[in-house]
Amino acid sequence: MHKSPIIELGGIPIDLSIILMLIVTCVVVFVIAKLATRNLSVENPGKLQNFMEWAVEFVQGLISSTMDWKKGKHFLSLGLTFIMFIFVANLLGLPFGIVTDYHDAGHAHIFGKEIVSVTEEFAKHPESEEVGVAWWKSPTADASVTMALALIVFLLSHFLGITKNTKNYFKHYFQPYWFFFPINVIEQFAKLLTQGMRLFGNIFAGEVLISVLLKLTALGAVGWVASALGLIVWQGFSIFVGAIQAFVFTILTMVYISQMIETHDEHEH
Repeated sequence: MHKSPIIELGGIPIDLSIILMLIVTCVVVFVIAKLATRNLSVENPGKLQNFMEWAVEFVQGLISSTMDWKKGKHFLSLGLTFIMFIFVANLLGLPFGIVTDYHDAGHAHIFGKEIVSVTEEFAKHPESEEVGVAWWKSPTADASVTMALALIVFLLSHFLGITKNTKNYFKHYFQPYWFFFPINVIEQFAKLLTQGMRLFGNIFAGEVLISVLLKLTALGAVGWVASALGLIVWQGFSIFVGAIQAFVFTILTMVYISQMIETHDEHEH
C-alpha cells in the first residue's frame, strides 16, 4: 500500500489526499445537482432531471419507512446529500489512481511543508529506494472521514432528541429498567462506531483488493491477464458495494433520527 501525503500544521497531522478528495467529491455532487436542476421541465424532463427526481423519491421512501413523513420531510435534503455524497466518494478510487514516487527524503516537500509520512518511511527503512504517495483514492476509504460522517449523525440525532422529544429522550436510557442505563449509553456509542467503521471497512477492503490485483502484473503475461480480468469483475462489483453502503448509511441515519424524535408508541405504529 502507498503512503498518504501527510504534513503537519501546528503539530496536527493533515492528510492532503483526503482534503483533495473531499473537495473533488463535493464538486462532483454539486455539478450533478446543478446540471440536473438547471432546466427543469414537466413536459420534457432531461435524463439528469429524471435521475434526480428518482433519487428524491427514493430518499422519500427511505424516510417514510422509518418515521412519519410530517416529521421526516425536514430531513429530505440531509438524506439526499448523504446518499449522493457517499456514493460518489465510494466510487472515486475505482477508475484510476494518482501516485507520486519520492527517491529521497530531501525532496518530500509540498507547499513548503515536509511530507512527514515519506520522511518517516525513509527513516524506518533507509534501504528503500523510493516511497510511493497516493493522492487519488476514495475518501471513504479513510476511517477519519467515515467516523466524521457518523459523528454528524450522532450529534444531530441526539440534539434533535433533546430539543424535540426531551422527556422520552432521557426516559429511554432507563428502559426497561433503571439498571439498563449503562447498557443503553454503550449502545449509543456502539451505533456511532459501527455506522462509521462499516462504511470504512467495506470501501477500504475494496481498494486493498484493487492494489493486490494490480501487483499481479509483476508475474508477466499471465499476471497481466489475471489482473485485467480481476479488475473488471471487482470494479463492477465495487459499484454495487458503493451503492449499497451509501444506502445503508442513509437508512441508518434516518432510523437513528426517528428513534430520537418519536415516542415508543409512535414506533409501535
